[in-house]
Amino acid sequence: AKKKKKPKLLNKFDKTIKAELDAAEKLRKKGKVEEALRAFEALVSQYPQSPRARYGKAQSEDDLAEKMRSNEMLQKAINTYDEVVSLPNVPSDLIKLSLKREADRQQFLGRMRGSLVTLQKLVQLFPSDTSFKNDLGVGYLLIGDNSNAKKVYEEVLSLAPNDGFAKVHYGFILKAENKIAESIPYLKEGLESGEPGTNDGRFYFHLGDALQRMGDKEAYKWYELGYQRGHFASVWQRSLYNVKGLKAQPWWTARETGYTELVKSLEKNWKLIRDEGLAVMDKKRSLFLPEDENLREKGDWSQFTLWQQGRKNENACKSVPKTCALLERFPEATGCRRGQIKYSIMHPGTHVWPHTGPTNCRLRMHLGLVIPKEGCRIRCAQENRTWEEGKVLIFDDSFEHEVWQDAENYRLIFIVDVWHPELTAQQRRTLPAI
Repeated sequence: AKKKKKPKLLNKFDKTIKAELDAAEKLRKKGKVEEALRAFEALVSQYPQSPRARYGKAQSEDDLAEKMRSNEMLQKAINTYDEVVSLPNVPSDLIKLSLKREADRQQFLGRMRGSLVTLQKLVQLFPSDTSFKNDLGVGYLLIGDNSNAKKVYEEVLSLAPNDGFAKVHYGFILKAENKIAESIPYLKEGLESGEPGTNDGRFYFHLGDALQRMGDKEAYKWYELGYQRGHFASVWQRSLYNVKGLKAQPWWTARETGYTELVKSLEKNWKLIRDEGLAVMDKKRSLFLPEDENLREKGDWSQFTLWQQGRKNENACKSVPKTCALLERFPEATGCRRGQIKYSIMHPGTHVWPHTGPTNCRLRMHLGLVIPKEGCRIRCAQENRTWEEGKVLIFDDSFEHEVWQDAENYRLIFIVDVWHPELTAQQRRTLPAI
């Protein structure tokens, strides 16, 4: 490998005050942040045209912001990084370092638009440096602007066809556009490149998923690799928002969950839950919405949601008041901010791709309401089960699962997500919603 050249940070003028700059920098390196900041501030007021002094001041403010955990101080640092660039005769290495750090700190503060402007400036100043284009692409992805991100990565790949970072991100965007077959070579070659920024669980997740949808068994090779690199809890359990150390198994009994009261109550009242659901279906008020996460290979699958991320849908509950009243007694379900409570109807001729839920913090209960005699089954990890009317099935949907509906008639179930029983009360209160 080529030895990395040390960046040139001093212009002609700064070489004349190198001793003073070095002394101030030495303080900063030793962690004497406040002293370093005072030293750099003195240099800036004495030599306002010195880019290196200004950059040292920005770095010291940056360090101090971290030490004080102060966003206000961090905003100062961001402003100072920005000032460096506007001085005369700034060495290009110093411009790059200043703007890159400025963009990074803006993202840290959640100022995504501001960081985009900074990254655009970098790309304009250094059009041949693809790493800045790569960062700009990520900036667009962070605000959900996939189409601009896509353009940026197309540019990078036209300049540097083997850029692994651009490849994985470009593949990721194609996959999000449901261009499954097209996404595979980009994700695969990007991961194989081993370049910094490519070793991310999402890329293993989506490459495996794309291969599975193309019927390619190589998917599990990539899941295995993702597992070995620490992105997945196991080859079968591939959720990305996890709490470490929770008991992990695909299928659970009511007893193992400890939520026996809830299960009893669902099974005892299943006809009431069914009848309210059927009434909603019959009204044709289209309260059932089609599944929208692109999990179906084919068919018709709709859902009617009562609780989402621990929030009650008051409007929906007006249509099924008894069912909602029944659930209010069970905070492990209604308060599960990483899950939902919903009716789910699946029509004949539906196949749901193998897929994995986002988190290991919940378990999923399925209460059978209208179940055709045959043709309906669910696989979780390596085991198939079928639903029964009035009975609850419990599985951990962070494990790969897949559903087939080849019956003569529709299948209606009631889905209740609950917190994983091993989560503490503190975790249930503080885990961010999904």
